[in-house]
Amino acid sequence: MALWRDGIGELAVRGDGGGTPVRVPLEIATSYRARTKGLLGRDSLDGALLLSPANSVHTFRMRMPIDVAYLDRRLTVIAVRTMPPGRLGLPRVRARHVIEAEAGAMEGWGLRVGARVEVEQGQEGR
Repeated sequence: MALWRDGIGELAVRGDGGGTPVRVPLEIATSYRARTKGLLGRDSLDGALLLSPANSVHTFRMRMPIDVAYLDRRLTVIAVRTMPPGRLGLPRVRARHVIEAEAGAMEGWGLRVGARVEVEQGQEGR
């Protein structure tokens, strides 16, 4: 299992056909405090937020609908959902990590069930 720290990085999304991955700015939240804060109080997000470890999320007190991708231990997407504010997501048994983004963003990146991602930690979080 990959070990990351709170900070910044980049998400590389590899779609079904391989090819050149889509690269997305990424915030990494691995500490309890950072995971708990998540996207609360934000009106927008440039890129995505990785919560690790995590297997469920909620959107209580959020200001915007979000896309949520659940990843297994191999960083393969096992489910993608769009959640409006004020909802509680069901835990995914095989999920080890969760990626959150503004609603609609993941479709544009090709982030769907079966896609694999790579997480590259930025210098700030090392």
